Amino acid sequence: MVLVGLIITGQVFGDEAKWFDVKGTQTYARIKTGIDAVPAISTHEHLRPLHMMTNRIETPQGEGVGLYTVLLNSYLQTGLHRITPWPPGRCFDAWWLEAQHDFADAQASSVYRYLLPAFRDIYGVNFETITFEQARNLHHRIFRNYQDDAWLKTTITVRANIELLVNDPSWSPLQFDTQSPSYKFVARVFNVTKLMQASHPSRAHFGGTSDDIYVWARERGIKVETIDDYLELIDRCFEEAVDAGVVGMKSAHAWCRSIRYDRTTKEAAARAFGKPPQDVASEQIKAFEDYIFWHLCRMSVKYDLPFQIHTGHAHIDGSHPMNLVNVIKANPDTKFILFHGGFPWVSEVGAIAVCFENVWIDSCWLPILSYSMAKRAFREWLEIVPSDRIMWGGDEFDAEGIYGGAAVTRQCVAEVLAEMVLEQALREEDAHRIGRQIMRENALKMFPNLSDKLWRGVALPKK
Repeated sequence: MVLVGLIITGQVFGDEAKWFDVKGTQTYARIKTGIDAVPAISTHEHLRPLHMMTNRIETPQGEGVGLYTVLLNSYLQTGLHRITPWPPGRCFDAWWLEAQHDFADAQASSVYRYLLPAFRDIYGVNFETITFEQARNLHHRIFRNYQDDAWLKTTITVRANIELLVNDPSWSPLQFDTQSPSYKFVARVFNVTKLMQASHPSRAHFGGTSDDIYVWARERGIKVETIDDYLELIDRCFEEAVDAGVVGMKSAHAWCRSIRYDRTTKEAAARAFGKPPQDVASEQIKAFEDYIFWHLCRMSVKYDLPFQIHTGHAHIDGSHPMNLVNVIKANPDTKFILFHGGFPWVSEVGAIAVCFENVWIDSCWLPILSYSMAKRAFREWLEIVPSDRIMWGGDEFDAEGIYGGAAVTRQCVAEVLAEMVLEQALREEDAHRIGRQIMRENALKMFPNLSDKLWRGVALPKK
């Protein structure tokens, strides 16, 4: 019995200590096969239409998407791993002579390794041992694939077995009438980040007008002169968003400032409204943003839109999920979804979900940032919160990233569930059910409007 216990928990003693690999068991194989068969629902992606995909390159064959694009759109650079720039018009060979050396210090990182299943399964390439000729061929295949979005659709819906993905079109958050991309396997959330920042037109956009609420108002003949006008404008935005079929709302404010939102008054918010930021004290701008965040929590209830909130790994000194507890406690009817498992504060996110019935956990991005932390997090969460309160997403930008994010998440969940079964901490039939909950059913439960978008059993979705 002692030996069995040691094997199950991970270590066997002999001439050399070895770690037990759960992936070599039949239990894992059965659970993983079941999870792979689930038509998954990703709760968070950033998929753009082909012509708007970021980091498109100029090549002798014209503009398009290549290996450089896939690598730069991945999270390698988030992990501080530099990708050699692609000069306009330069051929692949010249770029790869330098770029092939970019991965030496990334070999152990999750932000590198999550791409390997995509290169292996989609292209039949072992990227860790890739040759110059294989790399050139991979680049050209990627370039050809992105000439037609039929390949993208098949890769996501068939090869990655994702029936629906919930998309955050952060590049055009107010363009509700033209859902981009307009794929049938895509649902949309309303990104409300800029609504909190637009105390003055000069703070309403960055680099374009598609996210500028004041431009949006002028196009509809709406005057915005007071804080009350602005609140009415927000309500109008939500009306159009809901009419266009959005299924939730999303804040990425953690990239801009602390997510500690103090309760304040409309009068305090009005002191910053309509004034250039250089004429307003920073604490007044914070009061405006805090007030609008609390107002958005009320909009979430009014329009029955779950509120996805970026927590962790942004402005690291202010993105701790515990900063949200005061808002969560005071808004019990708002459905808060804490993104990224609060990385690196995964235990704290679990504790918050235990304490508040209006909190759900979304692991999106976490297995990509740290696979081992994701394993620990799934185990902890399953031990302390109901299994119908955990979801997943990829937080990705292209087909390869979405495939890789889904693949590592399925493997991570399967490993955790198999280990629990082998430790007799879970029955195998329950493990299969929980795997399906995390990969699909919990999203349908959280976003009821998603049920209307299910398409499996009909022809491959078209634009």
